[in-house]
Amino acid sequence: MEQQPLQPQQGDLNWRLSSHPITLMFFLGFRISALLMYLFGVLFIKNFVLVFILTLLLLSADFYYLKNIAGRRLVGLRWWNEVNNGSGDSTWVFESSDPTTRTITATDKRFFWLSLYVTPALWIALAVLAIIRLSSVIWLSLVAIALALTITNTVAFSRCDRFSQASTFANSALSGGIVSNLAGGMLGRLFK
Repeated sequence: MEQQPLQPQQGDLNWRLSSHPITLMFFLGFRISALLMYLFGVLFIKNFVLVFILTLLLLSADFYYLKNIAGRRLVGLRWWNEVNNGSGDSTWVFESSDPTTRTITATDKRFFWLSLYVTPALWIALAVLAIIRLSSVIWLSLVAIALALTITNTVAFSRCDRFSQASTFANSALSGGIVSNLAGGMLGRLFK
């Protein structure tokens, strides 16, 4: 008896299941291209300036695309920074799409959050490698820029996600009553 091949299910790491496959491809493409350009530069290309500029352009494109396009389309989150002209204080502003009007697929969420946390970890590993190999200390400046950009997006989107979950909880608590929501949530968890 032949077994039928398993059909991909929502949540699998399969770009075909994405509701926004082009956005996902550009998002992953910028991230992977920046890492590969750096690695090829360190290993094969000895022109530091060329690799620095190309990697920096890819990192900048990744930062902008993630912050303004991919975050909004894949998980419904967006953030930006506002500066008060009078006091000079800087505040982060978080925006999340309304969960009742927009469905976010499990595949998009999984790709987004996995890539968001894995990329800074890879750059940290490359920083450690650059420190260990004393001949490539000059490359550490590029890794520091990459870390600053990727960690900023990671922290901002993590805060934005917490903010959206808190505001969703607050909205549901205010509209349906805190006690009934808490009791329903506890009972639901007990019987799952």
